[in-house]
Amino acid sequence: MPAIMLKETRWTILLSINAVAILIAGIAIASAIWFNGGLDFKVVGERSDVVSNDVKEIELLDSASNSNAKSEVVNYVGNDDYVSTSSHEFDSSEVSSDELWNEKSITIYATPDIDICVGGGLSNLGEMYWQTSDSNVISGFYNSARTWLGYDDDTCRYPLISGIGTTTITAGTYDGKRRDSITVTVVDPPAEQWEHEVLTLVNKIRTKNNLEQLSWGTTCESAADTRANETISMYSHTRPDGSSWSTACPTPDSGGASGENLAIGNAAVSPASVVSLWMGSEAHRANILNPDYTKLAVGFVFKMDSDYKTYWSQFFSTY
Repeated sequence: MPAIMLKETRWTILLSINAVAILIAGIAIASAIWFNGGLDFKVVGERSDVVSNDVKEIELLDSASNSNAKSEVVNYVGNDDYVSTSSHEFDSSEVSSDELWNEKSITIYATPDIDICVGGGLSNLGEMYWQTSDSNVISGFYNSARTWLGYDDDTCRYPLISGIGTTTITAGTYDGKRRDSITVTVVDPPAEQWEHEVLTLVNKIRTKNNLEQLSWGTTCESAADTRANETISMYSHTRPDGSSWSTACPTPDSGGASGENLAIGNAAVSPASVVSLWMGSEAHRANILNPDYTKLAVGFVFKMDSDYKTYWSQFFSTY
């Protein structure tokens, strides 16, 4: 892991990026199914298969060497207890033969934190349509799930969140055998709560590795928030004013160590997924498992109208 020595102060800098959408196994998510209210659900010709977002690969940038080379990211989702393993699909045991959900309503975060899925026990559904009643809340769906976050292509769809509010999602099979609706309310993610959840998850990892837990980094708390905000306009360990990331919370004259992890994009949609992302990178994991650090401040920003929507920072320190 690269390190910079300056006046007996050790600084480490690490960076990760996930683009707006991701190629998995070389297969692009090619289209989305959009509907507005009032259409005949059985008329296949009424659908419009258009996606405005580019599909890109995961990229890791090592700012220490200014390398833009693409690197492999190991996805740990579902492989450890610091990542939520709760089912994102709905229990279909009570779903009647012509329906798709037993729930009548759900609430999701605008990141979004889950894909929208039909009953996990349903099979052989064939091609389905998905309709949203309010495109100002959910404007449409990719005709695929975010499999890199653990969702199932066969029964889940990645919603295109466009605003806060409530919409009715109707899905069905083109043969008319199944059709059902569910009310979906989209809310803002709880930034402060999620920041502290990241600390909790990091401490679980450190405990498993026989390391001391980190306390909340009060000294650098505002710096972590500032750095998360700064990555909206400039995703780099260099700040928009040209100074180093470390100037956001300078090392005291008595010395100390600090480090920064960053992550943006649609694979970092919750505390569990962003920690999983960092743990999937050897360099970022090294910061999390650094035995010298004693404190961690976390910054999180969700900005609906920005390129990457979710922006995270971790500011590790000994002060």
